[in-house]
Amino acid sequence: MVIERFSQDVLNTGLFRLYTATGFFATLIFFVLNSHLFTPMEMVFWLILSTVLFKALSNLMFGLIIALFNLDNKRDELDLKYNEEKIDAMLSELNIKDIEEMSKK
Repeated sequence: MVIERFSQDVLNTGLFRLYTATGFFATLIFFVLNSHLFTPMEMVFWLILSTVLFKALSNLMFGLIIALFNLDNKRDELDLKYNEEKIDAMLSELNIKDIEEMSKK
């Protein structure tokens, strides 16, 4: 559960999509500036290939982030929140019982 939430938070930042888009546009600018050296088919081929490579590299980075990031602090934080909720529920039940006992007297 902790890993899924962490990975979803990382994906929702859009950092990897931004990385892939930046790589695509950098490659596009490179080919536009050097258009006298390449044919249009070569440009399209290398744009597609570079975009796929940037996407693969971003997926590799994402996998390494998940594998190497220490999630023990997150797990402890979630456990603490869960325990706080249980304690609050027990205190609420105790308060209700106290109020019921006072109303009976």
